[in-house]
Amino acid sequence: MSDLIAKTAMDRRLADIITPVIEGLGFELVRIRLMGGQTRTLQIMADRPDGGIEVDECGEISTAVSAVLDVEDPIEDNYILEVSSPGIDRPLTRLKDFEAWKGWEARLETTELIDGRRRFKGMLAGIEGDEVLIEIEEGKETLTIGLQFDWLSDAKLILTDDLIAEMLRQKKVSGQISDSEIDETQFDEIETDAGDDDDIAPVAKH
Repeated sequence: MSDLIAKTAMDRRLADIITPVIEGLGFELVRIRLMGGQTRTLQIMADRPDGGIEVDECGEISTAVSAVLDVEDPIEDNYILEVSSPGIDRPLTRLKDFEAWKGWEARLETTELIDGRRRFKGMLAGIEGDEVLIEIEEGKETLTIGLQFDWLSDAKLILTDDLIAEMLRQKKVSGQISDSEIDETQFDEIETDAGDDDDIAPVAKH
């Protein structure tokens, strides 16, 4: 399992427990993180295989995951379970994500220095084997470089007006929203990296 999905040993253990549950409901695990703090938070991002998960579906996942975690009891301390969609500026955690979002701007980070740098920003250009292709600006030139998927420590889409418009279009096509409900001004200030507020299931305390 990619470190982008589950970073720590505990994250991976939890992913092994909950992935069959999530997939059994017809969804996919995008990312899992057990966060520290006075009360720990288990953050789960999930999606439909074709994208577009809704808040009630996040609630369905939360209920099912809560039940299996209560039985397995892998987390000793009290914690809060939070299930959400990947959000607009979604993390890219699976090789297929880089192909699916080809043509959109992203920010990638690698574990080790690659030609003296770890951070790469540019237009995704799909995949080639196990490499992620990205177009970057070097001076006045645009170069397409390949980064091994296993080299990546973080990757996410960059929030732009075009990306917001595309997400709204996808929700309209899927029937999640109607023309009358579309108000792009609601996206003027968006909390990033934690899913859309409208697509977070009510938290479950354990």
